[in-house]
Amino acid sequence: MSRTCTKCKNPIPDDEELGVVAAKYPTCNKCWAEWKEYQIMVMNEMKLDMSMPDHRKLLKKHEKIFVGVLSPEGEVIDYTNEDNRKPDEPKSV
Repeated sequence: MSRTCTKCKNPIPDDEELGVVAAKYPTCNKCWAEWKEYQIMVMNEMKLDMSMPDHRKLLKKHEKIFVGVLSPEGEVIDYTNEDNRKPDEPKSV
């Protein structure tokens, strides 16, 4: 089964073990490591307290935006559709 990273759009080798959460999207280990670093900046910048459910929910939203499965406007992106894999190109109507 071929997997493609939702962040960088590169193929993920079948033998590459993904973390539990990273496999959900799926996101390659390199991009997932980038998110792990970036999430600390998000938590610090937004002064998030992980003991508060609303703050955890907000961090989860930023995680989904970072890996490319959610738009900043909150719309779910169907990354299985090849047309959605090139966000820099305008969609033809």
